[in-house]
Amino acid sequence: MCFSATASFTSSALLITAGAVALRQKPDRHAWPYALMPVLFGVQQFLEGLIWLKLDGHTALLNAVSTTDLAQAFSLFSQVFWPVFVPLAVGLMEPVLWRRRAILACLLAGLVASMFLLSAMLQIPITASLQGQHIAYGFSHTHVLTASTLYLVGACLAPLLSSHPSVRLFGVVAVATAALTYLIFAAWFISVWCFFAGLMSCVVLLHFFPQVQQHFRTRLKAW
Repeated sequence: MCFSATASFTSSALLITAGAVALRQKPDRHAWPYALMPVLFGVQQFLEGLIWLKLDGHTALLNAVSTTDLAQAFSLFSQVFWPVFVPLAVGLMEPVLWRRRAILACLLAGLVASMFLLSAMLQIPITASLQGQHIAYGFSHTHVLTASTLYLVGACLAPLLSSHPSVRLFGVVAVATAALTYLIFAAWFISVWCFFAGLMSCVVLLHFFPQVQQHFRTRLKAW
C-alpha cells in the first residue's frame, strides 16, 4: 500500500484472506487463476511493505537485499505479471467464443506490454524512493504511451469483455480507479493504483458467491 509499512502488511493479510475465501468455494479448474488474484495482490502488497521498511531505515531486517532488488520484485507484479495474468484468468472462464477471442487479443496486447516493460527493467533497474507519504518508483524507458495503452488493454479491457457480470464489474472498477489515481496521484501512479487494484481484487469474491450477485440484481431491479 502507498501510505506506510503497517498499511501495506495489513492490506496484504486482508487480500490473502479474501483469496483464501474464494478458493474455499472450490472453483473449477478454469476459475482457479481468477480466484487466486487477491492472494497474488496480497503478495505484491507484502513486497511493498518490505520496501517501506527498507526506505524507513530498517536495514537490519533486510540486509540481504537492496531497495532496488525489492523494487524490481514489486515491479515484476505491477508491470510484467498483471497485463498477462488478468486476461488469461478472465479468458479461461469465458464460455462465449467471440468474447474469448476478443479477450485473447487483449492477452496478446498485454503480453507485448509485459515483454517491453520487462526488457526495460532488465536494462535499467527500477528504483524506489519516499516522497511524502508515498513511494515513487523510478523507471526510464521510451514509448511510455504505447506501453501504457497496451497494458490497460490487457489489464482493464479484458474483464470488460467478459460475459460474467461480476467480472465486468471488476473491469469497471479497474478503469475507474486507474482514472482516479492518474487525476489525483499521477506522480505516484504505480504505488497508489496498486493499492486500489488490491482493494478492487476483492470484487473477485462476487464471482464465487452467486447468491450475493442475485441479491444485488434484485435490489437494482427494485430501484
